[in-house]
Order: sequence, then structure tokens, then C-alpha cells
Amino acid sequence: DDWGTAVNVQAMVFGNMGENSATGVAFTRNPATGENKFYGEWLPNAQGEDVVAGIRTPNPINEETRHSDDVEGHPSLEKAMPKAYAEIRAIRNRLEAHFRDMQDLEFTIQDGRVWMLQTRTGKRNGPAAVRMAVEMYKSKMISAQEAVMRVTPAQLDEMLHPMVDPKAETSAEFLVKGLPAGPGGAVGQVAFTSDVAVEWKKEGKKVILVREETNPEDVEGMRAAEGVLTARGGMTSHAALVARGWGKCCIVGAGALHVDIAQKVMKADGKTVREGDFITLNGTKGRAYLGSLPMISGAENDVNFAAFMKICDSVRRLKIRTNAETPKDAAKAVQFGAEGIGLFRTEHMFYGENSEQPLFYLRKMIIADNEEQRRAALDELFPFVKGFIKKTIEAMGGRPVTIRLLDPPLHEFVPENPDERQRLANSLGISIDNLNSRAEKLHETNPMMGHRGVRLGITYPEISEMQIRAILEAAAELIKEGEKAFPEIMIPVVCDVAEFKNQAEIVKKVYPEVLAKYNLKKMSYMVGTMIEIPRAALLADKIAEEAEFFSFGTNDLTQMTYGFSRDDVGAFVPGYLAQKIIPVDPFQILDQTGVGQLIQMGVERGRRARAGLKVGICGEHGGEPSSVMFCHRVGMDYVSCSPYRVPIARLAAAQAAAEERSAVKKVAGKSIRKKRK
Repeated sequence: DDWGTAVNVQAMVFGNMGENSATGVAFTRNPATGENKFYGEWLPNAQGEDVVAGIRTPNPINEETRHSDDVEGHPSLEKAMPKAYAEIRAIRNRLEAHFRDMQDLEFTIQDGRVWMLQTRTGKRNGPAAVRMAVEMYKSKMISAQEAVMRVTPAQLDEMLHPMVDPKAETSAEFLVKGLPAGPGGAVGQVAFTSDVAVEWKKEGKKVILVREETNPEDVEGMRAAEGVLTARGGMTSHAALVARGWGKCCIVGAGALHVDIAQKVMKADGKTVREGDFITLNGTKGRAYLGSLPMISGAENDVNFAAFMKICDSVRRLKIRTNAETPKDAAKAVQFGAEGIGLFRTEHMFYGENSEQPLFYLRKMIIADNEEQRRAALDELFPFVKGFIKKTIEAMGGRPVTIRLLDPPLHEFVPENPDERQRLANSLGISIDNLNSRAEKLHETNPMMGHRGVRLGITYPEISEMQIRAILEAAAELIKEGEKAFPEIMIPVVCDVAEFKNQAEIVKKVYPEVLAKYNLKKMSYMVGTMIEIPRAALLADKIAEEAEFFSFGTNDLTQMTYGFSRDDVGAFVPGYLAQKIIPVDPFQILDQTGVGQLIQMGVERGRRARAGLKVGICGEHGGEPSSVMFCHRVGMDYVSCSPYRVPIARLAAAQAAAEERSAVKKVAGKSIRKKRK
């Protein structure tokens, strides 16, 4: 039934009954910094709304928190009404001790008498939330479990990236909205090509790379840019994945944006921006603005941040690994507390710094039309792959490193540039027409479900053999140098145990050869697979008889379960969300009812076949809080995510463990009460 508008009838007190009356708002701690100082504002001879309405400039509540720019004539309550202030301060102490959290207070002083109107848990920003949680935990006001629940993942994320000043953002000129793919803020001059971005970076300019969409050849431009803005793409598109991995501000799928590279101009909703113009990105909100907005810095080196992460680590069960593409990524992730690499994508060594030679040899291997040519190119490529893997394992300092064998379709690496194609043809001793013909044969109608991953390794076992040898030799060299190495070889796109066994046999062949070469008796390693095809989850028990670990690749598993292309969802998923056809974007937040069923089934069936099966997740969901909690519930051993999401995953894992303990206590409490009855 609709009872209509509620009406409260209550006695009132008044702060506007003369100079001995007042009103104010206070916080038991500073909501902007978390500092344990009584903080607030008051007005003499005024009503409550006058303080917050902005009509009058309020006075500081005490001398301790007076701002340096407070002018004389604005006396603190502490000085103007010392008796009332002392009473309010005592109430502040009692309320915080009772509620064991920072309180937001409202009070009125009527003719010298203090009346408390309201208390509630006070809102706070990220740095303040972290500081309060740490200090309250250290003072034994709250437990470790309570401390981790006091900070939201979004608040923690605030501390990891520079941010657009919220005050400046309110009056900024809006340009376009897209998907918030990489958090934080960025300011720079618009560049429409990667070459321009790299060139301007060398000149000391700050750049925002703007593209219709990015591809692997844009990696250097993305690296040079402060932030990335694309017209197309979803939350797991190339731009989004790379930017998140680097902790770089990124907005994708800004559908109203139209880029004209030839004219060096972009347009959005009637606004025109030319190459070289300044724009500002808020990657946390997915909003872009014209001009340069001021930034405020993050606080990843804050002592309270480090202390809070230690509290999280003391509570959580799940291990947290990182997805990495370079040794530099790995080192950054270790700084953020990563306990290993859950996904090392070897193919990314072919784009970026010092990639020209290995990429050229890879292309020779791809275009080769017989095994002899292919093996010759692989021999040239081998030292680069081994060196790259060795640096990454070394950067992890003895932590486990899961290395995925080559996954993308080969056509992605074939050059489009005519000069590069000619150089490749000359190296192979064939005509450019012959090379173009071979490249054309690599084209696939649906490459995502085509000749990639394990299928490449079965068709061309020499490709798998080279990579496996590079992994094991890199580990062996580190062991001989006195370092620790724990490589985990991951075979991707497996849908049947026979595929896995085919590739595992290559490992069994190469392993003793590496031991003999380096005069080692044994070496620790594991061989497992990525579960990213629904059939693999259904047949997990069979695959687990051979595989030592599972890593759920939830990006592709979501694609194949839904039948959605993650690069094209921008055309319809926003409409689905608006019409509530789906509750969330499944590429951002794990679909626990559908995809989650497959994961849970895979975990349970896999462990029935192999009790000690190590299980993790390596899709982008590994850093999304509710998805991490799901992974905790289904009994995974670890989650793996982008380096800058590692702290978020550590917090989410701790919150999952804290909630589980709280639920167990409630059940135990109910059981005890029943027995007493």
C-alpha cells in the first residue's frame, strides 16, 4: 500500500536566537585526510542549513583545524563559546568510541545549551578511509577484518592514479563520454597517430593518443601517451587491456567521437578538436573535456597505504598474481604486492621497445612455407624469446611465472606497410607477389575461433618446441646463476585432453635435453592449461588427469559463453544495460550465474580428478572486486590481474575472507542460541 509522504512531528531547538546561540556540523576526524583531529564548522545566530548552503562563510570549530586563509573576524567555537565547545568535544569522543567509526555530527546551541541533532557514519575520500582504518586498527578500536571492510575498492583505487581535480571538473567544457577503461586522469595534446605521439614525447610534450581503435602496432604510441581515447572498443579491447596493464588513463568506445586522421581533426557533438589541441581525460568516469584541467596526485607511496595493504594480506586466503607483458610490468606488479605472474603473454615482446628484430624473425617464420624455412626463422628468434622470458622470471624474484604459449592468430603479425613487406620478401628470397599470396592464405573469417593457440602448436610443433625450450632454458640459466625459478607452461585454447597431451609430450621431450645441457639433476616446472572454451570446463575432469593447473581465461570464456564479441559489444551492450536486459557488462563484472556455473563446474570436476590441482583466473575479471569474491567462494588458489589492479584484488580477497568469517560466526551464534533454548 502507498501511505503517501511521511511526516515527522518533533520539538525543535533554534540556533538563531541571538549571539549566545549557534549551529554547526562536525566530523570526529578529518574526512579529507583522515587525521585524528576534531574537524568542523559553525555559525553564530544561525540555523543548520546556513552552514551547508554556502550563503555565509562558516567559522572553524577549533584553532587546531583553522585554515591558514581563515580571516580574522571568524572566531572558532573553541574561543567564542569554550564551555559549549568542550561539551561537544566530549560528546565527539563518546560517539566515536561507541560507534567505532568516524561520525558526522550536527548540533545546535540554543541560548548556551548544546543540543545534538544527529550523528551518522561520515563520508570520506580514499586517502582518509585508508588512514582511519589503519589508525583505528592500530589503536585496537577495530579488528583486522573490520579494517578491511572500511575501505571500498573505489576508494583504494583513488590512491593509485593521478586524478582530475573534482572542483575544476564541475565547470569544465565536456567533450565526449565513453567507457572508463583505465582509471585516473591525464592531460595532453591530441595526437592521431602513434608516430606523432612518440615524436612529441621525445620533444617533452604531454600527449593524448586519439584513435578510432588501437591495434598492436599502436603500442609505442600508447606507451608515449599520458592517456588514450578511442571511438570504438570495449572494456576488454586492445586499448583497454594494454592501458590497464600499464596503469594508464584510457577511455574507449566513445561512440560520438569521429576521427579524421587525414584532416588531423576529431569531432564530437558539434565540437571540433585539432591535432595539438589540449584535452583532459577522466578515465575513472569515462569523460573527456576540452582544455587542460588541473590534476591532484595519487598516494601509492603513502605509509598508510602500505600499512593497510599489510592488514589486507593478514586477512585474505587467495593469492594475488599479475598479468604481465614485459619484465617492467612484472617489476611494477611486485611493488604492488603481486605474488607471481598468472599470465605472461609472450607475443607482446614483438611490439614495443627493442622489438624490431624479434618481430622480423617472427614474420619470417609466419610467411615460411616449409618446415626448413620455419625452423631457420625459429632458430633466429629463439635467443630473443629466451632472453625476454629470463628477464621476466628474474624480475619476479623466485615467484611462480605462468607463461602462455603463442596465442593470437598468425595473420595479426603480418606487416601492412609495403616497405616492411618488401624487406621480408627479400629476406626469404621470394617475390613480393609470392609474399602477398602467402599472407592472404593466413586470413581467416573468424580468427578468434580459428587457427590459434594449441591449434598452431599441433599444426607446427616446432613453434611450441622453440617456446618450451626457451622457457626451460631461461629457468635453467637462472638456477645455474644461483637464482630461483618456477616456470609454469600454459597451453591456450584447449578444448580436449588429446590436444593437451599432444603439447605436453613436447615438454617431456625437451625437459631432459635442457637438464643435460645445463648439467642439472632436476628443475621445478608445471604444465597446465587455460580454460577459456566452454567444452574445456565441461571436460575438466578429463583434462585434469594430464594438466597440473587450470587458469580460467574469463575474457574468452565470457565471449564464447555469451556469443558476444568483446570488441563489438559497444554497439549493443549499453542498450542492453539501459533496458535492463542484462544487469551488468559481463566483460567488466563476471557473470556468476552463467559463466560462473562453468567455472565452478570446472573447478569441482578438475579437483575430483586431481586433488592438488592449482586453480586460478587470469582474465581482466581477476581485478574486479565482486569477481574476486566469487573466485574466493569457489575455492580458487589465486587471481591474476593487471599490475595496477593488484592492490584492489588484495583488498577484495581480504573482504571476501572477512565476509566469510562473519557469516560463519553468525551461523555459530544461531546454533549456540538454539542449544541454550
